[in-house]
Amino acid sequence: MKALHLTKRFVGSLWPFGPNRTDDEWARSQLLDGEVALWQRMSAQDRRHSVGVARRVHIMLGDDATRPVLAAALLHDVGKVDSGLGTFLRVVATLSAAVAGRETAELWVRSSGVTRRIGLYLKHPEIGGDLLGMAGSDTFTETWAREHHLPEDQCSLDSTLANALRISDDD
Repeated sequence: MKALHLTKRFVGSLWPFGPNRTDDEWARSQLLDGEVALWQRMSAQDRRHSVGVARRVHIMLGDDATRPVLAAALLHDVGKVDSGLGTFLRVVATLSAAVAGRETAELWVRSSGVTRRIGLYLKHPEIGGDLLGMAGSDTFTETWAREHHLPEDQCSLDSTLANALRISDDD
């Protein structure tokens, strides 16, 4: 299942365009001013992916898809902006984590060059949570960014909301 998700993300990342105007306007309407500034820093492909996640969350949850929940869906990958990695180096980072373990990211961020950037990419949940906290995001939005790669039993959020986000991100 994870390999299928990663393959779909890779193929989608080769299309260099962001969300269409309607989706971009809808996304911005779900975000606080500080969050919009972060949204604008995300790559076109990441913004397009996140709109798809948010739209699926909205369909799954209906009225329970509050603004903080939709913001969480839209900004869960915002921490990737600090790495500056393009598609192919993201693949290298993902494979590196599979071989060496995500915990090696702690060592890699203390390095320089591409090794540091790969470490930053692998730490995107924590970095994203920090960015959202500084932007004044709701605690739910910030927490989801931090926890979206954790196993279900380690997630501190309401399980219904967290599962809707997780399922929507895996599509």
